[in-house]
Amino acid sequence: MSLENNILKLRALEPEDLEALYEWENMPVFWETGNTRQPYSKFALKEYISQTNANIYETGQLRMMMVDKLSGLTVGTVDLFDFDIHHSRIALGLFVASEFQQKGFAKAALQLIEEYVFSYLKINQLYCHIAANNQASINMFKKENFSETVLKNWIKTSSGFEDIIVFQQFIDDYLNRKR
Repeated sequence: MSLENNILKLRALEPEDLEALYEWENMPVFWETGNTRQPYSKFALKEYISQTNANIYETGQLRMMMVDKLSGLTVGTVDLFDFDIHHSRIALGLFVASEFQQKGFAKAALQLIEEYVFSYLKINQLYCHIAANNQASINMFKKENFSETVLKNWIKTSSGFEDIIVFQQFIDDYLNRKR
């Protein structure tokens, strides 16, 4: 199975990714809607990168870097996490650096991850939590035929509680769409 298409390639983390991860993981703007509440040290990220050779069945997670096939630049990350083998589901996180947004990288990565999750891992459900104010991501998941459910007042922000939209794709729907 190839984790690339005509736009981008997904690859494993490398030691050279430390600086990009350090910058991206330490952006407070994302802390409010995510689960991070403090910065990561370079040491902690270096340790994380060094331990990424374990497989997804052992760790319950997998992070890959998005690489623009045209320029060769690393443009973002894909995270698969909360892998639940018993319930056959896995969560998804997509990040595209601001200077590379609106170029189709998130959609290309989503399509590659769907193929990986459903055709290779044979997982029943891929899901993603999206803040209700993230219109670009909401539009992308809707266009990719993910079903949606609203979780009311799910995250606490500086302006109060906000909703989260859970987008779900199921293997049967994915396979039917591919036919």
